[in-house]
Amino acid sequence: MHLTGRSWTIVSLVAVLAVLAGVFAQPVLLAGGALVGAWWLGMQYRFTREVTHLTGSLTVSQWPERSGIRVGEQTPVTLTVRLEEPVSLSVSVDAGIPTAATGAQISVALASGERESERTESVTWPVAGRHGFDSATVTVSDDFFLERFPFGQCPTVTVEPVGPRRVHVGEGGDRFAIASGDHRSGGLGSGYEPAELREYQPTDSAARIDWKATARLATPHVRAFEAETHRRTLLVVDHRTPLTRGPSGETKLDYLREVALSLASSASTHSDPVGLLTIGDDGITERLEISTGPEQYTLVRRSLLELEATNDHAGIDTPQASTSGASAWHDQQVTPRTVRRARDHLETDVRRSAGTIDGVGDGDRFADRLLPFYRVRASAQPRIESNPLFRALRAELSREPGTTWTVVLTDDSNLAELHEAVTLARSNGNDVLLLLTPSPLFESDGLTGIERTYDRYRTFESHRRDLASMDRVSALEVGPSDRLSSILAAGTRREVAR
Repeated sequence: MHLTGRSWTIVSLVAVLAVLAGVFAQPVLLAGGALVGAWWLGMQYRFTREVTHLTGSLTVSQWPERSGIRVGEQTPVTLTVRLEEPVSLSVSVDAGIPTAATGAQISVALASGERESERTESVTWPVAGRHGFDSATVTVSDDFFLERFPFGQCPTVTVEPVGPRRVHVGEGGDRFAIASGDHRSGGLGSGYEPAELREYQPTDSAARIDWKATARLATPHVRAFEAETHRRTLLVVDHRTPLTRGPSGETKLDYLREVALSLASSASTHSDPVGLLTIGDDGITERLEISTGPEQYTLVRRSLLELEATNDHAGIDTPQASTSGASAWHDQQVTPRTVRRARDHLETDVRRSAGTIDGVGDGDRFADRLLPFYRVRASAQPRIESNPLFRALRAELSREPGTTWTVVLTDDSNLAELHEAVTLARSNGNDVLLLLTPSPLFESDGLTGIERTYDRYRTFESHRRDLASMDRVSALEVGPSDRLSSILAAGTRREVAR
């Protein structure tokens, strides 16, 4: 409780009367000071009772028109104050607008005897993330006293980054749908999908007898169902420097973020356990263990919304490098699948040559021809081991027990190292979904260079198919649908012209 100017005047008067009564030995002055002080204490008691009564009849509502908006957008926020019964006090309420929002402060005042008031103002949200309102601040006062206290609910607003509106996910220009949820486990148990019909065994429960099949086959039969399980999902989001490529609000990371948010939302809808691993230029930047529950889904979504790519443009690969993978492979048109075949073919010869690569060959022309590429791969192994994505996956998968659906969201700036990371991710029986942003879709070549862009896109598509040909790996492209349509249309026109 705070004292107003009038209260301080009364307190000063009581003190002066008490001092004068002592100096002049006048009990009348002391009695007068006591009477004034008693009256002031009575006013204080009355004020306290009215405040207590007010809090029991007060309703304060502050709510934004929308709880989910984009960065930079405005949304009306309404502050409503109601009293069941009027009071003699003056009441004012200030909305608890988050500090990340900008706009006019929203305040509502109730004069003595008023019961309801409302005010709406537009608020701008310049910062992405999940922002919670503070409780509204209620100020109650009369001529002598003033009291402030928080009151009411605290709504939240989720501000999503300005992102792409037309997101393509697919392969070779064809759209695909990706989702999570209940998945077949490959084993038998409780579920809804019939798996097999067999004769009744003494160890079977009578409740599992299929009476229709029993009547048809004249002997007791039970029907087993395929057990269903929830897919453990790990979202691995790359936000290193190359992911800054593209127009503002439509960078590679913006497109990958949209897809990651969609996957996280699907996991929440189907109660799938989900985790998050974000990879920066120096390694892991955030790690959320695979879990389930509303709090986990909120944490994953918030982390994705707040994720930003490194903004060191000096480190961005050139367009040529971005579609090549390892430069030695690109220059000699060697894909990850070619190197895989060469490796498998050469390992026997390596062992036969006392463990030295120089001894490889023995008249095998295929091995001799691809030996330089195998040397490239061997010399590149230390560089692959130091790759942030590879190191992060190796560390994470060693901590996560059981099989995991690993969703890797990255670009095509280093396909050789990406191949090794995917090989690692699919170990131990894991399925891998690889979502790639093709660099040709994020480069401004203009209309004159669109045919050249089409050629680079075809090179990317060849690499994507090589990755998708690996066991338990699906590889899809992610990018702007309008840009992809223009590139494919230009390629089609060129083929027709030929």
